[in-house]
Amino acid sequence: MLLFVVISALSLRPGGLRNQLRNVARRFKIALLLAGIYLVVSAVLRLAVTDPNVSLWATIGVAVVLGVVFVFLAQERPLNS
Repeated sequence: MLLFVVISALSLRPGGLRNQLRNVARRFKIALLLAGIYLVVSAVLRLAVTDPNVSLWATIGVAVVLGVVFVFLAQERPLNS
């Protein structure tokens, strides 16, 4: 049922199902890349910084920055006319 709802919602958007699935795949790749960067940076911060509060806030800052990067990189590409 969920698969049917997702496919029908994506096919209603401009550009059709094929374009929307390309956007989904692109966003998934970007999310995986940024998640890997977050894991590496947070591990380095936890090991390098001795104060746990500074490490925590730095990790939160990295997460916010990577979230903003995702918002800008994952925007829909213009339709090919």
